[in-house]
Amino acid sequence: MAGKNVVIVGGGIMGGDIAIIFAAGGWSAHVMSPSQKTRDALPARLAAGVKKLGAPEAGAAKLRTHARLDDVPWQEVDLVVEAATEDLPLKHKLFAELERLARPEIPLASNTSTFPIGEIGKHLRTRSRVAGLHYFMPAHLVPLVEVISAEFTDPKIAEGLVQLMRGLGKAPIHVSKDVPGFVGNRLQHALMREALWLVANGVTTPEGIDTAVRYGFGFRYIACGPMMQKEMSGWDTNLFAGTSVYPHLYNEKAPPPFLKDMVTKGHVGMKAKRGLWEWTDEKVAKEKARIERCLQAGMEILKADAGS
Repeated sequence: MAGKNVVIVGGGIMGGDIAIIFAAGGWSAHVMSPSQKTRDALPARLAAGVKKLGAPEAGAAKLRTHARLDDVPWQEVDLVVEAATEDLPLKHKLFAELERLARPEIPLASNTSTFPIGEIGKHLRTRSRVAGLHYFMPAHLVPLVEVISAEFTDPKIAEGLVQLMRGLGKAPIHVSKDVPGFVGNRLQHALMREALWLVANGVTTPEGIDTAVRYGFGFRYIACGPMMQKEMSGWDTNLFAGTSVYPHLYNEKAPPPFLKDMVTKGHVGMKAKRGLWEWTDEKVAKEKARIERCLQAGMEILKADAGS
């Protein structure tokens, strides 16, 4: 992967942000989207994202959009990242096309957060080059990237992707077992299950959950993760606390009924103007801008920490 041309399949929320990462790193980003509206919006979006990352604005000029995969100059391509809709038959179709079009040594990666990498690549003849490359939204601002190996993934492919992500300024981890949810989402959903059931049973409010995480243990996480924090406080304390608390944690196999009721009513959050809270376009824009400012400030802290 010494080259500088990436194909990103899908130009939506994730695909567009992934293109920003590569463009900011000096790569030419070829984004394939069948939507003319999406393709038309990408240049301005990429320019704004590259500027936000403090990269040379010339990076935005490295964007090329395509309506079909066949339109991509495949002899120039060094990496493919699939970021299409979470639809397994669609991914099977796309990867079959990618195997036909991409040079045989080119890694084929999927940004899926839902499907096992082994399932996505199982029908391919050259499946040893298939791996997961899972970003977290917003992909251009959140440093973590999971590089996932299926049983058949060539270790050199995974190693190369880890090195590449590090070179692009991300914080990659290698997920060496293709388990459902990988690592980040498993941790996230374990927390979310507890949070939702605490709200459902009237222990606290949604605002209480967010305050407890942001200003409590979550506040520490930008400085050190949970494993390092327990190294500091002592695993003996954690053993005693866990023995006492674990039996009382929620272990239901499904989210609480109120969440299903919300989704049934279409109250799915900002995009519907109603979730746990009610939203207007103005409120949404203000909240997203606040979150981006916090993420960028947090990134500066991590950069300073890495350089110390």
